[in-house]
Amino acid sequence: MTEHLQLAAPADGALANPDPIAEVFTFGDPESVLDRGEIFDLFETVQNGRWYEPPISQAGLARAYRMTSHHQSAIVLKRNLLVRAFKPSDLLSTTAFSRWVLDWLLMGNAYMEAQRNLAGDVVRLIPAPAVYTRRGVEAGQFFFVRSQFLQNKAHEFARGAVHHLIEPDPMQEIYGMPEYLSAMQSGLLNEAATLFRRRYYRNGSHAGFILYISEEGLGTVDSDAIRKAMKDAKGPGNFRNLYLHIPKGKKDGVQILPISEVAAKDDFLNIKDTTRDDVLAAHRVPPQLLGIVPKNAGGFGNVVDAARTFYELEIEPIQQRLCELNEFLGFEAIAFTPREGLAMLTSQAPAD
Repeated sequence: MTEHLQLAAPADGALANPDPIAEVFTFGDPESVLDRGEIFDLFETVQNGRWYEPPISQAGLARAYRMTSHHQSAIVLKRNLLVRAFKPSDLLSTTAFSRWVLDWLLMGNAYMEAQRNLAGDVVRLIPAPAVYTRRGVEAGQFFFVRSQFLQNKAHEFARGAVHHLIEPDPMQEIYGMPEYLSAMQSGLLNEAATLFRRRYYRNGSHAGFILYISEEGLGTVDSDAIRKAMKDAKGPGNFRNLYLHIPKGKKDGVQILPISEVAAKDDFLNIKDTTRDDVLAAHRVPPQLLGIVPKNAGGFGNVVDAARTFYELEIEPIQQRLCELNEFLGFEAIAFTPREGLAMLTSQAPAD
């Protein structure tokens, strides 16, 4: 919104030859057409007559998996701890379990297909990729949709053969939503800051300043020599000093006007640290478990104690959610080693 104010009106006798009128305009914060507090309310599951579409792009969430090292590491840490305690069986291998868990942690949806023999017994459990799996309009109906433009090529699973594990969403009950969505903007800002700094350093010929020379004694030959010296000094790895002598020159005859002080003013480190804290808070992962180096003398505390607390508060509740597959199948297909049986959690912490 811009507001224009006229400061002075011309006098009556000055209409024939009016002077320019001074003008002042003010501008404030931009107003979004979509309030941030209501953006998640617009997520809805649209159905095309056969299946429902997720409220948020599953492919977009999969691509965001590698937006920052902290986001990916937090998810991988949870997956590795779950795989460490998982008891594989003939029905479900460790690799298949790892894929299934990764889908749920990353997209809030995990699908497990139970393949049965002619007698109706389950002979194999295969995770269906959450990026391409859609929930049908009818109960127990699921589709594998590789492309939205080839809907006639969609594969329909056998009715009642797919178990759908979701991360509950308060706005709808068809699909799950990942719990880290509140930190998605921070993660993307972290990535944008890294990409911007990387492009800045790779750009060896950017205009970092303006060399302004107003000396009368500087001729065309001298100007060409300065231009050539400046061109030879730019580029990756070419950091050189420049000597310039102008007889009888004035104090301000040569000025360097900076126009790109990105290295000092982009606040790169603060952005990285702040967004990292947001991402870790959304995942609730202690920083010492991700190998983050503390910046203070006291550090982050004992890593073994942090691992025990994290396992009890985060991993064990996730294990209970994953065991919902057993209720769907009617027998135990998912089992974990108790916390007391894991050596990494029963070893004594080193003394301070």
